Amino acid sequence: MGKKKQYLETRLLSFALAITVLFASSLVLAFLYRQGRIRSPFYILFVLFLSVVVVAAAYYRIYVPYSRTKHIMQLFATGYTFQAIIDEKVPLNKEMVELNKMLKTLLNTDQIMNASKRQAQFLALQNQINPHFLYNTLEGIRSEALLAGLDTVATMTEALSTFFRYTISNVENLVSLQQELENTKNYFFIQQFRFGNRIKLNILFEDDEEEVLQYKIPKLTLQPIVENCIVHGLECKVGEGNLLIRIETSQSRLFLTVSDDGVGMQDDVLKQMQQSLSTRSFEYVKRDEHQGGIALVNVNNRIKLLFGEQYGLTVTSHVGVGTDVMISLPRSKDEEAKG
Repeated sequence: MGKKKQYLETRLLSFALAITVLFASSLVLAFLYRQGRIRSPFYILFVLFLSVVVVAAAYYRIYVPYSRTKHIMQLFATGYTFQAIIDEKVPLNKEMVELNKMLKTLLNTDQIMNASKRQAQFLALQNQINPHFLYNTLEGIRSEALLAGLDTVATMTEALSTFFRYTISNVENLVSLQQELENTKNYFFIQQFRFGNRIKLNILFEDDEEEVLQYKIPKLTLQPIVENCIVHGLECKVGEGNLLIRIETSQSRLFLTVSDDGVGMQDDVLKQMQQSLSTRSFEYVKRDEHQGGIALVNVNNRIKLLFGEQYGLTVTSHVGVGTDVMISLPRSKDEEAKG
């Protein structure tokens, strides 16, 4: 026979009963002592000793497990752990154990399936598009453009081919920062065919560039944010617009800040955006052409899914000044995501 599982609820009831009995005994002994029926204080001291023992036992067997359970719940509420919401060594009661099992089942099915929905859609799209067919078609267009003397069309087609090659073919979760920056610069180059010199992009390294470029980040992290800055920040601005990607590191983190000097966000829009980024959501948000910030929410969700709730996006903005999007990531050169 295995050892019977003890619940914190049972221990608490036992402690309450023991305290009640000791308190009642103390009252009876005190009354008898005052009546002179008991002359020796030995019995009172013995009851006091038992009280100390019971309180000490309650501290280690009730308060300490309760504190541990409370800490686990706090971690769960803030997203740092999805493993359990109770202390499995000393669970609160049988119902909490059943609730914990049900929660684990839900987290391992519905939410995880929703978290993988976008990846499944992406893979399905990839299977529908033959990459070689796409590349060969674009290369054919480029060749015809060169023969016709349309150098600009040839250059734009080559840039588009490179962009599609990166987006469709690289299916791994993580890529080097260098690869992501090259794709982002290529995307910006394509946009310049539309905007010309009206928009400019600068990249600033605050630390050793050669080392920082080797750090791993999720694929398509920067490009969607740059796209969002152009469409919702710079396109609506009168005159020239500037984009700055600032790259910094701390002892354990990599910080990428994408800044624009566009039209900025109204306070209510910014507040809604910050709320969307702070709310845990593992579902892919569908694109709405009339709604800004969808790319930011999806990038934020992917980062949190891969690395944890302590990472993700932070947005600040001022009307007429511009918008800053800071991306917080673990500083790592490993190929695998750290959950």
